[in-house]
Amino acid sequence: MTKQIEFYFDYGSPFSYLADTQLPALARRNGAEIVYRPILLGGIFKATGNASPITIPAKGKYMMLELDRWARHYDVEMKMNPHFPFNTIRLMRGAVAALRQERFAEYHPRMFRAVWSEGRNVGKEEASREMLESSGIDPASIDGDEIKNELRANTDQAVARGAFGAPTFYVNGEIFWGNDRLDFVEDALKRAA
Repeated sequence: MTKQIEFYFDYGSPFSYLADTQLPALARRNGAEIVYRPILLGGIFKATGNASPITIPAKGKYMMLELDRWARHYDVEMKMNPHFPFNTIRLMRGAVAALRQERFAEYHPRMFRAVWSEGRNVGKEEASREMLESSGIDPASIDGDEIKNELRANTDQAVARGAFGAPTFYVNGEIFWGNDRLDFVEDALKRAA
């Protein structure tokens, strides 16, 4: 059985973006597969009574420092999106569609770059439509019940498993939250049979 990292993410989570920049190399080093689980972070917040750090002034200010520190630590390009926070439902439905249509390898990095490197206003329907189309995803395909239900099920599953934010990872059923827990994720992979 292949070792797996389950990765619950939302394109609107800057810490999910940071984690995503590190996961492929971590998985390769450990002979692991990344299982991508698109979720709606807002749905997790609502279900768990949690809130975005940006909504709490002192925590939001500190979050900006941490984002800059982690981007420098990982040596990745990142800039705070001037439109943050925004609704990512169309992008997250697009991720579900991209997984189903085997277009995820192209779609996924493009979405994170658009949000956290290019500062695109992804909450606007015309921007999300263009981004979907440029990745080969028919924008109409994301409005079907199957896509909506799968995204909802991923979000509900994350909550049922103990998730309260993003990024959340599972290795052998053990939960890890935050890009700053990737060392623990790697340790869990090394302990995996």
